[in-house]
Amino acid sequence: MIKTKTVTNTLAFTGIVLMGVGSTAYATNGDQMLGVTATQWGMAGAIVAAPQDAGTVLTNPAGLAGLDIEEVRFDTGFGFLNPNREANGNESDSKLYLIPSGAVAVRVSDRVVFGMGMAGLSGMGVDFDDTTPMPGNQAVVTNKQFLKIAPGLSYRVSDRLAVGAALNIDYQSLAMYTPQFQLPQNQVYGYGAGFGLTYALSDQLTLGASYITRQQMDAFKWNTLSGRFEMTMDAPAQAAVGAAWRPGDDWLVEFDVKHIAFSDVLDEVTLHTPTGSQPLTFGWSDQTVFALGVQRRLSPRATVRAGLNYGESPIGSEDVTSNIGSLAVTEWHGSLGFTRAFTDRLSGSFSYAHAFENEVRSNTSPATIQLDQNIINLQLSYKN
Repeated sequence: MIKTKTVTNTLAFTGIVLMGVGSTAYATNGDQMLGVTATQWGMAGAIVAAPQDAGTVLTNPAGLAGLDIEEVRFDTGFGFLNPNREANGNESDSKLYLIPSGAVAVRVSDRVVFGMGMAGLSGMGVDFDDTTPMPGNQAVVTNKQFLKIAPGLSYRVSDRLAVGAALNIDYQSLAMYTPQFQLPQNQVYGYGAGFGLTYALSDQLTLGASYITRQQMDAFKWNTLSGRFEMTMDAPAQAAVGAAWRPGDDWLVEFDVKHIAFSDVLDEVTLHTPTGSQPLTFGWSDQTVFALGVQRRLSPRATVRAGLNYGESPIGSEDVTSNIGSLAVTEWHGSLGFTRAFTDRLSGSFSYAHAFENEVRSNTSPATIQLDQNIINLQLSYKN
């Protein structure tokens, strides 16, 4: 039976996160986050088979059943992302963004755990005063935010198998200012779902899998002095599998592979204008991401982790000129993380991740785009 105090605290926590989640989020596997919490970032996104906090409701809802809780767990935090972006040698003026996140897991019974997570999961944007190799009035300013709320359930079928599902409630906003058109910030809503499972082959080896459906978004509608513009931009489906190995009581090693179906949503998008339809050929390709995370418990109160993450840029040399406003070209990422338990119930986590510099040169013009990023995350966790 869940105590009344626990339910009250859960509702209060949910309201606080909802008020704080309306900030811009930017990401590094294409335009997707490596993780949601500092724990997930510290593992470089290798989180499918051995989830460790309530943020798993957003990435693999089956992981809720495996959390070490009697009643409830809260994980809330924030991060800062510092992207250094260049287009044809011109630097973007926007270089710091806030990343909010929060999740809660509540044990309903020995077999059922309810969870809810809220976080910024993807985004992109630039603020260039000029984007051409030769000086000129070619300003490009874009801002895309994608936020998700995910209530979900996990059910432990047996001692080895757990399954889970979550509803995805999406919020997306977008602004685009280019020499061709000026579309102010606007927002739409959408929906999707997430599914997952974990299966323990033994005490040392666990397998995990998750699938997040394509997120079906409403159409953006901009009323301008030139008339109405409309465009639909869905979020990509994602499928991931992973294996977690525990060679000893204090060690965890996980390797994941994820497929992100960018080509379904960002290859070509149709912009409906007052004078007719205009295809926006971004040309994004699907991305396969490989993530390796290692964790070691140094003492009952201290845990360290590190990870590597790689995914080939979804933007190729043939599509550079179409993506000046979305420089999502980083490929290699390295991460470090640390968790310190303050009491038996309260702990704090920190992570630092670096997306190494990558430059893509156009094969059709002298244009180049370049990006590297620094990301820090802080997390406060409570479990009972």
